Amino acid sequence: MAVTASLFDPLTLLAMLAGIVAVMLFQNGARACGRALLALRPLVTAHPARDRDAARTALLKIDQVAQLRGLSCTDRVKTTHPFLTDAARRLANSASTDAFDLWATQVLADRAQRHGAVHRVWFSVADAAPALGMAGTIIGLVSMFAAMDDPARLGPAMALALLTTFYGVVIANMIAVPVASRLADLSERELAWQREVVERMLMIARRENVPLRRASIREVA
Repeated sequence: MAVTASLFDPLTLLAMLAGIVAVMLFQNGARACGRALLALRPLVTAHPARDRDAARTALLKIDQVAQLRGLSCTDRVKTTHPFLTDAARRLANSASTDAFDLWATQVLADRAQRHGAVHRVWFSVADAAPALGMAGTIIGLVSMFAAMDDPARLGPAMALALLTTFYGVVIANMIAVPVASRLADLSERELAWQREVVERMLMIARRENVPLRRASIREVA
């Protein structure tokens, strides 16, 4: 219990956190940092595999509706994921297959860019924490050497030197890196099933548009 208490110094920890926040803001900006904090929620609530399976089930219904009633009715299929709902609506209302393809490409590219910005925030924390811990260690050592003639001041200086390194290692390797890696994995899996949705919808759209193009060619002839 005494060891645990000696490892917790509120002022040193607050100073470390303040330095890390300053580096986060300077390197990434306030908007990206805000998104990085909001990403902690999907960190524990996101289920890409479940969303993928639900999307595949919905795509079967969308395919059936497209065959029976046409593309304009595909937005009537009820879906649970916002991306899938938006994609079905776009598929029903797009003027052409190319227009839907352009929209989907842009949406997925923007999403990948936002996800990458969030990952960079957490990786910047992983880089900054050990560096700030080393800076605190140097400050503690300097204070210790400056107080060699006062034994009472050696203990706090040594504690500062060791605790900052400890906090830096813990924040980087037990918080920032696991969070960044988990978010990167979730992002990759989410974008994978969303690309699958887009490819499947494009196949449906091209199939349904073929008869229309052939009919137009016959009318011109």
